[in-house]
Amino acid sequence: MARHALVVPFILLFASPAFADASPVGVWARDSGATKVIVSRCGAVLCARIAHLLPTSHARVGDQVLYGMKQTGPLKWSGSAIDPEDGAHFTGEMTLSGDQLVISGCVLGGLICKRIIWSRAK
Repeated sequence: MARHALVVPFILLFASPAFADASPVGVWARDSGATKVIVSRCGAVLCARIAHLLPTSHARVGDQVLYGMKQTGPLKWSGSAIDPEDGAHFTGEMTLSGDQLVISGCVLGGLICKRIIWSRAK
């Protein structure tokens, strides 16, 4: 009986989807399909660079679009971002939810807000 008490939590830890990809590090595709980015560690913070985009974008492959994303809670980071499709700069949050990475933020004191959903690229 005591062995089962140790084995069950161990199995649940590794079988749980919440723990499978609890890091945003990797390749993500924009919900519009126009852009892919690579999120990586940049020292103690996370950053992202463009890996693929359509030619109508304001950015280029290799441009950095997420800056200084510091972890502020479980599956949450805060920092700065640039929208590669329209070139807008904003401060905001990045939240990991399963296979989705949601980036949201506002400019002009909250007058204009944006939410971008990325899906983990396969």
